[in-house]
Amino acid sequence: MSAVRRIIIDTDPGQDDAVAILLALASPELHVLGITAVAGNVPLSLTQKNARMICELAGRPDVRVYAGAVRPLVRRLVTAEHVHGRTGLDGPRLPEPTMPLQEMHAVDFIVETLLAEEPGTVTLCPLGPLTNIAAALNRAPEIAGRIREIVLMGGGFFEGGNVTPAAEFNIYVDPHAAEIVFSSGVPIVMMPLDVTHKALTTASRVAAFRALGTRVGIATAEMLEFFERFDEEKYGSDGGPLHDPCVIAYLVRPELFRGRLCNVAVETASGITMGMTVIDWWGVTDRQKNAMVMRDIDSDGFFRLLTERLARL
Repeated sequence: MSAVRRIIIDTDPGQDDAVAILLALASPELHVLGITAVAGNVPLSLTQKNARMICELAGRPDVRVYAGAVRPLVRRLVTAEHVHGRTGLDGPRLPEPTMPLQEMHAVDFIVETLLAEEPGTVTLCPLGPLTNIAAALNRAPEIAGRIREIVLMGGGFFEGGNVTPAAEFNIYVDPHAAEIVFSSGVPIVMMPLDVTHKALTTASRVAAFRALGTRVGIATAEMLEFFERFDEEKYGSDGGPLHDPCVIAYLVRPELFRGRLCNVAVETASGITMGMTVIDWWGVTDRQKNAMVMRDIDSDGFFRLLTERLARL
């Protein structure tokens, strides 16, 4: 087994974020240095609380959770209660968290951690809008050269968008932050809708979580049954896409994914395509390739990994 990978999860939970956090905490290959919360699916007051609730569900109240940006860099906040419910974690009934929220701001934690750890050893895992990551890069540009990799969920190309015809939610909420991150020179692995829409929570896959019979397994099934109803209605699919766990699964089992190195540019000026990720899949420009863009997933292998790992919690 290779060395344990040190990660910071930046997140706006969200049911799919919750499953990603559970997967990370159940995977011995990963050491979660901290979880930073950002406003996105729901406001920051809920995302920081939801992150702590999920740590406690996993039996990991020792994980440090930090609150970050309350709104995007430039635009006003757009949230997604219509998908995730009023709390962001609608579905199961989870107790209020008792573990503390850390006093340090998330952006300070990201900067200080990257400056303190050995260069090239910390991977950032953004699961929501990229506001905290961009703010850290703005505040301390020298951290860019110290980040091992940014593995993020966001964007779309062949699948179009899921919040506008052109834009995926995470990028749309803070396109200016996304532009900073994609221009940073940090190695990026991107999990767009093109991958996540192939990772569907079918009835049998959700039943496998419930069949674990544990608090984590049952809560995961309840979260996914709530979360998938919106996308099932929209796409007419059996199950909804499980977006954010793709990021963590890639760190544990990269062979589950296939993609190619491309240039990714983010639209920040146009009204109709605001937040669009323009992916030069076919190499028709000479723009520098700045992201490994994933397009395919072994979805059965992905759900086997999730079920096997969540069984450990």
